[in-house]
Amino acid sequence: MKSKIFSYITVFLSLALVTTSCVDNEDLTQLDPNNDAVDNFWKTDEDALQGVNAAYGSLLTDGTYMRSTPLLLDVKADDSRTNSPWGSMYNVGHFNSNVADAAIYGWAYETYYQGIYRANQVLTNVPGIEFEDQALKNRIIGQAYFLRGLYFFHAVNMFKNVPLPTELAVYYPQKTQEEGWAQVIADFKAAAELLPNTYDGISGLDAGQKGRATKGAALGYLGKAYLFTKDFSNARTTFKQVIDLGVYSLVSNYRDNFTTANENNSESLFEVQFSRDAGGVDLGWGGAPASGWGKTSARAITYAPRAFGWTDVQPTWALFNEFQEEKTKTGDLDPRLDATIFYNKPGGMQLYGKDFATFYASSPADLNDLFCRKYQNSDGQFADEYDWRSGINERLLRYADILLMYAECLNETGDTQGAYTYIQMVRNRVNLPDLATTKPGMSQAQMREQIGHERFLEFPLEGHRFDDIRRWGWLQDSAKLAWLKSRDAEFNSYTPGREYFPIPQLEMDNNPGTIQNDSY
Repeated sequence: MKSKIFSYITVFLSLALVTTSCVDNEDLTQLDPNNDAVDNFWKTDEDALQGVNAAYGSLLTDGTYMRSTPLLLDVKADDSRTNSPWGSMYNVGHFNSNVADAAIYGWAYETYYQGIYRANQVLTNVPGIEFEDQALKNRIIGQAYFLRGLYFFHAVNMFKNVPLPTELAVYYPQKTQEEGWAQVIADFKAAAELLPNTYDGISGLDAGQKGRATKGAALGYLGKAYLFTKDFSNARTTFKQVIDLGVYSLVSNYRDNFTTANENNSESLFEVQFSRDAGGVDLGWGGAPASGWGKTSARAITYAPRAFGWTDVQPTWALFNEFQEEKTKTGDLDPRLDATIFYNKPGGMQLYGKDFATFYASSPADLNDLFCRKYQNSDGQFADEYDWRSGINERLLRYADILLMYAECLNETGDTQGAYTYIQMVRNRVNLPDLATTKPGMSQAQMREQIGHERFLEFPLEGHRFDDIRRWGWLQDSAKLAWLKSRDAEFNSYTPGREYFPIPQLEMDNNPGTIQNDSY
């Protein structure tokens, strides 16, 4: 049974509904005249903990990890494709999001700023609360910095030039992407200074609770922010700090990272906590929180195989084929293939207790198609995903990512030979041959290509691939762009500037002077 950290208080959340970066004064001051609890809030350590719990809550609704954010991160990349009948979703995958229709991307933007606002309430009010346990106070403030940094990370990474509210005010001007990354870095630095390695072995209201942000999570995202801004030296130092904590290790079974079987495991730096057993049975679509909301995800039904869900997202054949390029030491297929993709496997493959070949026998198109297996409740316990209620935690940052990002930093700072060690740690789990033997003495450029391949197979359908494509400059490289088009026809729709989403029209209307992103 996973530990739950989301205890909500209706009064607090009623104050946390600011969803764009520009609001009216009365939005900040309206109180329920029949309820004096608001005036009495932010008095105790329990209030502070409930406040930061609410900031975590913004990770659970449709705009973030219940559904929209994974879609926005996944479907533009060459590891996935979408033929969704829903135009808004189809357009995300085809670089054609509509300024006039903010569905999906606008919901994400709105919820990131809701989370930022909630974190800012903690950072504004908690320092003035008297705590008997100063360490608990530091942990709560550190979590607020982490969560604000995470929401800013998404906003800056996907929308480019965005407001950066760091206090409770009315007007927040648009900032440059450089200023945005600087704020992300500052928040994760502050979080890393205040957070513990683990919540085991501590005392306080949060003792032993899984799912809370840790020092490793803050350092991991700090290193990632440095990497995304090409500060390879600082990224290298920061990732090494994570490794040297001695807290993390790869789990032996790769697939344990995408099921309920081994959540919050030794490989996980940070994951969003979902559960079928917490709260009600309604999905949190956004807006004012309701008592019937559960803590479940709609990712599984959105990505599910045909007849088990909506099949809005599917793997590409480029991904399937790249898994065939290198066999394990025993001559087998890379086991990550079967953990990632449902397909008509020779010898048979089960999905939701059904034999793939038998189930799709009357539908040749499906029989010869590819479907997502990651994050599916497909081991036979559930017949399908049509109740929309998956309890699988979303793993945002894994130790495998730290190892491969560290290898990338070693390569970019002149230690190409050193990169082999950390790449091989990830390859060893799936029994792939020693890269130093099969491809010895690679140049820096060759190692860059190899790291691209390693990351492609380790993290498909986890929201990393398009970030990699964009930060590596492949969309501005005519040869690379042509290669991407040959692998995924959706890239034929790409035009410069569409690597970012549009600033939602509501933000443009409410925040005078906001400049729309290029090409929209």
